[in-house]
Amino acid sequence: MAEILMHPGAAAEPTPVQQLPHNVEAEAALLGALLLDNRLVEDVQLKLRADHFFEPLHGRIYDAILRLTDRNMVANPVTLRPLFEADEAMKQLGGPAYLAQLSGSGAALIAARDFANQIYDLALLRSLVAVGRDLVTSALDTSEDVKPLDQIERAETELYKVAEQGGGEGKVKTFADAAKEALQIAEAALNSGGKLSGITTGFTEVNARMGGMHRSDLIILAGRPGMGKTSLATNIAFNAARRLLQDLADGIPAERSAGAATAFFSLEMSADQLATRILAEQSNIPGTQIRTGNMNLNEFREFARTAAELNSLPLYIDDTPGLTIAALRTRARRLKRQKNIGLIIVDYLQLLSGTSKSGDGNRVQEISEISRGLKQLAKELHVPVVALSQLSRAVEQREDKRPQLSDLRESGSIEQDADMVWFIYRGDYYLAAKQPADDHPDFAEWQEEMSRIYGIAELIIAKQRHGATGKVKLKFDARITKFTDLVEEGYTPDFH
Repeated sequence: MAEILMHPGAAAEPTPVQQLPHNVEAEAALLGALLLDNRLVEDVQLKLRADHFFEPLHGRIYDAILRLTDRNMVANPVTLRPLFEADEAMKQLGGPAYLAQLSGSGAALIAARDFANQIYDLALLRSLVAVGRDLVTSALDTSEDVKPLDQIERAETELYKVAEQGGGEGKVKTFADAAKEALQIAEAALNSGGKLSGITTGFTEVNARMGGMHRSDLIILAGRPGMGKTSLATNIAFNAARRLLQDLADGIPAERSAGAATAFFSLEMSADQLATRILAEQSNIPGTQIRTGNMNLNEFREFARTAAELNSLPLYIDDTPGLTIAALRTRARRLKRQKNIGLIIVDYLQLLSGTSKSGDGNRVQEISEISRGLKQLAKELHVPVVALSQLSRAVEQREDKRPQLSDLRESGSIEQDADMVWFIYRGDYYLAAKQPADDHPDFAEWQEEMSRIYGIAELIIAKQRHGATGKVKLKFDARITKFTDLVEEGYTPDFH
């Protein structure tokens, strides 16, 4: 029975649905070519799957050919015959003799790749039709629990899957291709003075020790509350976006820039709060003064001038609360497509939720899914992903409050999935809590120690797949929550 679709406002006459895109003759011709020359399998199997065939029988024949050739057996009408003697669809076409009919003409041999490309393209078109039908069906559903935004996110995810469908042909690279990419990375590092091959953090010594933030890397930035995780993340986001803006102004194309358009997913702070932080850092006006309006006219003019200068900054903030890892990946793909983002920052990992509907309360398993999803996102979009993370309270129980990898909260998979793990530590934060009374005998000693370490933070590189671990000192201005390079005579970063 033909499927029908009633158009909105149409009369009683139904309109037959247009037949799905397909070319059964091309499918038969390709199968015939493969049966005649099994070597052609190598040319098409990376791109073409059995489910790309419109005729299910053709898909089963193709799958059987792949299985036989994978076992180094010859795939021809004789060897395939036992596999299809009981196949009902083939019986309707005359039985296994249909296999001989497929290989009856050798004319398709010279056009096998063209047939494979057409079959693949038509399969994509059918997938698009399916996504469109599902979207229409969902949109017409007006029940009370319908969530249109969720439907849009699902549709975008499905469309992205269609775009990525069968992309296996691009997954396997020759050594020459891989070596070319490695050469380009080395060239970028050389052109930057030997210190930067990835996206800049904006901090000279950090870039020098790591070569910047590398594409496809998952970087975990962790610390206890009050250490300045979000401040450091906003600094990095601003530095990368500003560098791209500067490079474009200097005539350097985006693909060769050490900067990047940046997506900042803020699950804790609102977009205006993050913008206030960045404007405070760049205008040198404390955020408390900005929020309370406690500014004189000159300060307000400086604040307004800074805001105007940063209007074109390629920094995109998504402050949607309660995102799932699937929703975040959908939004990141959209930003990659629309804004060509080159860096993603997530603040913070524990505020994301997994996609499991089991409700079994297994938070460790959920965090594992989230960290794995962030790593997959980094590889999929070929951008560095910086995810902020909380640390367990075990840090507070030790005399030395510097974080360790074992302090990563809720899941060892965070350490496992991460390419780099950074900890931010500020000794003055803990020392301030131990301040003795002014007349206490230890006050002078405390004051001397505080003056020595005040405003100095340590960025501890606890894990790095690409090089050594160690720590870099940064200067931190708590007044405007800004990290900068530490200029200190005789200072050398501690790496090993």
